[in-house]
Amino acid sequence: MSMVTYIVRRLLWLLFVVFGVMTLVFFISRVIPADPVAAMLGGHAPADLVEEMRAKWGLDKPVIEQYLAYVWQLLHGDFGVSMASGRHVLQDLVEYFPATLELATVGALISVVGGIVLGVVSAVRRGKLADHVARVAALTGISMPVFWLALLMMLLFYFILGWLPGGGRLPYYMDPPTRITGMILIDSLIARRLDMFTIALKHFVMPALTLSFFGVAAISRVTRASMLDVLGEDYVRTARSKGLVENRVVLRHALKNAMLPVVTIAGIVYGRLLEGGVIVETIFAWPGLGRYATNAFLALDFPAVVGSTMVIALFYSLMNLVVDILYAFLDPRVRYD
Repeated sequence: MSMVTYIVRRLLWLLFVVFGVMTLVFFISRVIPADPVAAMLGGHAPADLVEEMRAKWGLDKPVIEQYLAYVWQLLHGDFGVSMASGRHVLQDLVEYFPATLELATVGALISVVGGIVLGVVSAVRRGKLADHVARVAALTGISMPVFWLALLMMLLFYFILGWLPGGGRLPYYMDPPTRITGMILIDSLIARRLDMFTIALKHFVMPALTLSFFGVAAISRVTRASMLDVLGEDYVRTARSKGLVENRVVLRHALKNAMLPVVTIAGIVYGRLLEGGVIVETIFAWPGLGRYATNAFLALDFPAVVGSTMVIALFYSLMNLVVDILYAFLDPRVRYD
């Protein structure tokens, strides 16, 4: 099977996965014992007004009929209208998703670089002080609740020390650059606003570090375990017996062959950072998809809930596909037969 054929087949399966997630979320949102119209109008709204709003949003029809109508809308590129904002859900997703994607990307870069460095140092210095410190840090990162870490960072670096801004992507007094990608760092560079880029980068520090803390811990543990396996192989001992510099042995011979499991966990971490930024975006007032989805859940905004869930499922599936493709480049023995 060629790589192109494999990618096409995976993309077709990806559509089935996203469709299945949409179906599950749609029916679950319809069977929960809650009424979005009552949440929107309040508990003392007149009965005739409630019925009018239910008819407006199609909630007075059978669930199967609602589902078929929604699928028909999706086939025409229509994600429905948000019951909270009154705008098309696709318009909201286009507005909020770039902020989450940018934050998750920065967090993923920190996770990958920090995790690999920490894991390599821990493996090379096995049993020494650096190894013990790295393992304790990894255990702490996996065990520590995200909301607690976010509040600690906010308390320390914003309230006590005053080194970093508290929340948002930019200060309230600064207008964002012309929207091109929706990513504030890239758009500020395109607009040649280095001052805005620097200020925006400061706003990224706390949410990105908070979001990446788990990723650094997970990747470092996998990197350490994989490196320890590779460092015991015959070809590594042969490279050392030839008199090669230790750094070259570790980086060129050992690390390259230890990257397969690291790539796997890195892809999983990236997907998790995207869908797991709800708490971080809420605490740091980050106008992203996680915060949008949270408000949609609280308001029982069914179209927004289904739409945001589909985007997260699509991104997660795409990351798994990218990881599988990278396997073939890292290890020529991998074949998709």
